[in-house]
Amino acid sequence: MTALGILYPGHSAEDDYPRIEQLLGSDIRVDLVHTDLGEDAHRVEVLRQMGAPERLADGLQQLRLSGAEAVVWACTSGGFVHGWEGAHEQVRSLALTAGMPASSTSFAFVHAVREVGARRVAVGAPYPDDVALLFAEFLRAGGVEVTGVRGSGTVTAAEVGGWGEEELFALARAADTPDADALLLPDTALHTIAHLPALEKELGKPVLTANQVTAWECLRLTDRRVNAPELGALFTREPIVQV
Repeated sequence: MTALGILYPGHSAEDDYPRIEQLLGSDIRVDLVHTDLGEDAHRVEVLRQMGAPERLADGLQQLRLSGAEAVVWACTSGGFVHGWEGAHEQVRSLALTAGMPASSTSFAFVHAVREVGARRVAVGAPYPDDVALLFAEFLRAGGVEVTGVRGSGTVTAAEVGGWGEEELFALARAADTPDADALLLPDTALHTIAHLPALEKELGKPVLTANQVTAWECLRLTDRRVNAPELGALFTREPIVQV
């Protein structure tokens, strides 16, 4: 049994994770712990506080007790708003406190882009424009070329969590560019897992979403690779472990 530890802020799209667990197979367990969201606002000063060590400490302790083998901070904006070096420091702190390998959804996107062999990506971010542009800067710092950024102007995670298929596909279509090798949808408050095959079929390219890459990153930290096509192109790369 491989146990994945997920630190998730508040309550928005956490029901994506039981679906992920089901699609990954019976020998993988996803342990999700909610952290204190604080103020629900996609504003830089608020997002910087969301991943403060004191807000994550209790959740890390719960994951240690659960037997998790690695942990990922499942808040994209709560990572990249610190910049490339600041996000690295955040992850180092997580690993030291948890006593296990750690990462964040922000770094998961950079690693996942490399995994699917993409060089240029388009971004559809359910954030205000200033926050969306910070994500693009973070990707560029990781060596990823960004062909376009589309923000939705949405201020709260609660609103994004209420989006359905119509809003999701509208954002994906508006954000995609012909020269992008992949499309990124960076918000763990956005429900995407049920729609990954349809998104990739419509756009004709890999689609990387926050909860999807978070789970993949946690598997990567535990040296597991799983073939799960229903989770998109990211989960069909070689070498694989058949579930």
